[in-house]
Amino acid sequence: MTAVTVLATGPLATFQDLGRPGYAHLGVPASGGADRGSLTLANRLVGNHESAATIETTLGGLRIRAEGDVLAVVTGADTAVRHNGVPVGLAATVVLREGDELAVDPPTWDLRNYLAVRGGFDVEPVLGSRSTDTMSGLGPPVLTANVTVKVGDAAGEWPPVESAPANTAHPRVVVLEVDEGPRADLLAAPADLCAGTWVVGADSNRVGVRIDRAETSSYPLLAHREDAGEMRSEGVAHGAVQVPPSGRPVLFLADHPVTGGYPVVAVMSDAAVDLAAQLVPGSEVRFRRR
Repeated sequence: MTAVTVLATGPLATFQDLGRPGYAHLGVPASGGADRGSLTLANRLVGNHESAATIETTLGGLRIRAEGDVLAVVTGADTAVRHNGVPVGLAATVVLREGDELAVDPPTWDLRNYLAVRGGFDVEPVLGSRSTDTMSGLGPPVLTANVTVKVGDAAGEWPPVESAPANTAHPRVVVLEVDEGPRADLLAAPADLCAGTWVVGADSNRVGVRIDRAETSSYPLLAHREDAGEMRSEGVAHGAVQVPPSGRPVLFLADHPVTGGYPVVAVMSDAAVDLAAQLVPGSEVRFRRR
């Protein structure tokens, strides 16, 4: 049996694939990788189907040992990836021989990394997905040390060269592209969302990113219209930008609830959701209409 043993997990490590869409009418979130671009890239680089199960880490600290020969790669946040202590590079495939170790350092930029192995991780699917949903508790448990995980058979064709990762810029202010949401008209001034910059708060997670104005900002929070009244709960899309009465938006990520009772004033593009999933507390963001 080919497998990996988890030696350390860092602050949070979970199994993630592309999620379990199609069950929102039953109250089941889609979940899946928070940064799906990095997840699918990792799978392509080891010749997996894009939906194969990976390990998503938050703030690094993951360390594994190969039980048999394993082809592995790490993508996502800028970090040092170490093979038996020697740096091997981000988004670079590496062959792990029996007993070899692979470690993911805390990132120097961004938040989440994705470890893929050729064949994917063979954990028990729930409703067709191997994703750990941190809000509902569905899927495999959060990873802990001293767990051995079997490598599966989700390998596919090797990727074309155009699948190679592009160079990643690190702008001081991250620009998130959005489309107008279904309840933008419930804001007193909808244009205020795209005015000035916002700052990511510390109380963000896989459910959503909470943002606020900087103390020095001259731009206002988002106010509901005085005649807006109380909304009925309604469906919430992946990437929705919801505005509670506090006026501080929440950007919904992979483990977001399927319904909500506050106005959804914008919806992020797929690329913007991936960017939002990598935001760390203190990051500055700006919204731009598509």
